[in-house]
Amino acid sequence: MVSIRIGNNKIDENSPCFIIAEAGSNHDRDLGQAKKLIDVAVEAGADAVKFQTFTADKIAANTSHPIMQLGEEYEGVPTLYELYKGLELPRDWQQELKEYADEKGIIFLSTPFDYEAVEELETLDMPAYKIASFEMVDIPFLRYIAKKNKPIILSTGMANLGEIEDALNAIYEQGNNQVILLHCGISYPMPVEEVNLAAMDTMKSAFRLPVGYSDHTLGISIPIAAVARGAKVIEKHFTLDRNLRGPDHKFAIEPDELKAMVKGIRDVEKAIGSSIKSLADTEKLHHQRGRRSIFAKVDIPKGTIISEDMLAVLRPGVGIMPKYYDIVIGREAKVDIKKNEPITWDKI
Repeated sequence: MVSIRIGNNKIDENSPCFIIAEAGSNHDRDLGQAKKLIDVAVEAGADAVKFQTFTADKIAANTSHPIMQLGEEYEGVPTLYELYKGLELPRDWQQELKEYADEKGIIFLSTPFDYEAVEELETLDMPAYKIASFEMVDIPFLRYIAKKNKPIILSTGMANLGEIEDALNAIYEQGNNQVILLHCGISYPMPVEEVNLAAMDTMKSAFRLPVGYSDHTLGISIPIAAVARGAKVIEKHFTLDRNLRGPDHKFAIEPDELKAMVKGIRDVEKAIGSSIKSLADTEKLHHQRGRRSIFAKVDIPKGTIISEDMLAVLRPGVGIMPKYYDIVIGREAKVDIKKNEPITWDKI
């Protein structure tokens, strides 16, 4: 399996999970709010903070087609085009946000949605490119990004294995094999019963690449579970306040939840540990104190042939192990053994 590096972070089978705090469009076109999002990601301990680089004119048609009409939940925004128009990240912020993230010691990423966005992000020396699930079937766009020879984090929401294979072939044809696949569910929020984390296993087996998970469920339990199942990248939307206006705030997690998610992931990684089943250092006291061994139930004088009614199996485990109980019966006591004294091999 390939090993990929994003900044100083290595991502492979044995690496810690790379955690992306997805700011997305939750900046609400407020530069101060965008910087606060970076601060929150840093405070939570995320590895990267990610925004999105798009313009409405290059992502959606300005059409009255019924499929583009939005419901009341979008707070009076009539069409998808108008929604995107109100969520655009001003392009002249990007350099300032990148520099701010650098100062704070966190990796700055942004998802490009058009060719111009890719070139603008190239000037910021992006260490990797995240490709959204909706864009993974745009093969010419994938080829264009792949030519930049940067690691690609490819979300696979709604895709089947054939579509993932097509996307990977387009990337590999450009000589770029630095790909991380993210399992993803496209619903906002995503019902937990439809998440299907087991699909990560399938993708890992089929494509022999690092696999992660981009989460749109409510709360933090599912991304933590994904790490326990082997996710090497987690991407999660976050916000300063779920009550803010805008479509992405409602399903995003708040600062304290982001911090709890990062801690939960790091705790899970520690708990996964080694595949070797053995005695832990912290168990050694209990290993002796709590396990049983063979004790004298009565005084046993020297020269006595030991019978079953003279023995008891009790804590602590400082004598002969109970599995040798039948061997001890019929042995001769070499020394006087007092009641409640452990039976050890040198005494029989």
